[in-house]
Amino acid sequence: MAGKRIGILTGGGDVPGLNSVIKTVVYRGSEIGCEVIGIRRGWEGLTNVNLQDPASRNRYVLPLNRENTRTIDRTGGTYLHSSRTNPSKMKNVPAVLEGQSFPAKDSTKKGVTSTVYDVTPAVLKNIEILGLDYLIAIGGDDTLSYAAELDRRGMKVIAVPKTMDNDVRNTEYCIGFSTAITRAMDAIERQRTTVGSHERIGIFRVFGRDAGYTALYTAYVTSVRCCIPEYKVDLPKLIELLITDKRNNPSNYSLAVLSEGAEWQGYTVQEYGEPDAFGHRKKMSVAEDLSNEIKKATGEETVVSDLTYDLRSGSADFVDRMVASTFAGMALDAIGEGKHGLMTAICDGCYTMVGIPDPKLGPRRVDIGTMYNTERYRPTYDHKLGLPIFLTHAS
Repeated sequence: MAGKRIGILTGGGDVPGLNSVIKTVVYRGSEIGCEVIGIRRGWEGLTNVNLQDPASRNRYVLPLNRENTRTIDRTGGTYLHSSRTNPSKMKNVPAVLEGQSFPAKDSTKKGVTSTVYDVTPAVLKNIEILGLDYLIAIGGDDTLSYAAELDRRGMKVIAVPKTMDNDVRNTEYCIGFSTAITRAMDAIERQRTTVGSHERIGIFRVFGRDAGYTALYTAYVTSVRCCIPEYKVDLPKLIELLITDKRNNPSNYSLAVLSEGAEWQGYTVQEYGEPDAFGHRKKMSVAEDLSNEIKKATGEETVVSDLTYDLRSGSADFVDRMVASTFAGMALDAIGEGKHGLMTAICDGCYTMVGIPDPKLGPRRVDIGTMYNTERYRPTYDHKLGLPIFLTHAS
C-alpha cells in the first residue's frame, strides 16, 4: 500500500468522532507511506472545485499531515467541513462546470418534479487530476449512497458510517450515536429540576427523521416515555399515560422524548423550507404540537425542549472516539488489502467490513416487535440475553 494517495471527506450533518477518523487515517497513513488529501465540504469539494484556480483549490483541497491534524480529535464537528451535496442529482450545474453537458433527468419527490443533473463525470475527472487511488467517505445514508455509486463507476471507495440517528443499514453502530445519547441523557436529567419545580410535563425533541433509535435509547437510559417514527401512537392514550405518570410522581411531573419524525394517529408532521440535495425538508416541531394537544385536552402546562443540534455538538465520548479510531484503522487495512466498495461496521457486536448499503432499501429502522412496547410507549427492557452490546442486529 506504500505510496498510495488517499482522499478523505465528510458529508451531511456533523457528529462527534469525525475528527478521530480523520486523524487516525492520517497518522496510520504516515506510518505506511501513504499521502492523505482532505476534500473539504463533502461532495461539494469534488463538484465545485476548479483545480486550475489556486484559490478554489485551497478552498476545497487540504493536504493532511500529522502537524495539522495533531489536535483535531479533541474537538467535535469536522475539520474538513461538510455539505449536503448529491453529485448525481444536482439542481444546478456548478459554475465551474457551466458550458459542459451532463446527463439530465426528472426527479420527483413528494409530488414535486424537477430536473437534476449527474455531474459524476466531473467528479471522476477531479479525482483523476488529484491522483487519488482511494477515497474514504464518512457519512450517513445520503453521503454513502453516492459513495456506493462512485465505487460502481470505477473509483475505489471505502465508507465509514456516521449519524447520531444510528440508522445506516448493515451496521449496529454509527459514529456519533453514543455521544448523542449521553448528551440527551444529561440534558434530561438536568431539566428534571426545572420541570419538577414547576410541576409540568416535559417534552424533549431529538433527531430521528425516519428511525427512532435516538429517542428510544434516550428513553431506555432515562426511564421515560418515547414516541418514534416507526409507530403511530394513540394521542389520547399517550396524554393519559403522561398525566398518570405525573400524578404518581411524588414531585408531580412527567417526561417524554420524541423523535423529530414521530407522529400519532391522524397527525402528520409538517415540513418547511426547500428540500436539500437528497430531497429532505426540515420538519416542524412535533414536540410543540404535542404540547398544544396536551394543553387543549387537559389544561396542563408543559416545558418543551429541542435537544436536536445540541446532541451533535462538542467533543466525542469514549465510545465514539474508540469506534471512530477503530473504523479508521479498518479502512486502511482494507485499502492495504486492495479491497473497495466496503463499509466499516459492527455486526453481532464485532468489528467487520460489509457492503455499502443499497440506498433503495432506505434507513435501518427500529424493530417494533422486539424493541418498543406499544402498550406503554416505552422501550422493551426484557429478553436481551444474547444480544450484542447495542441491543440490535445489523439489517
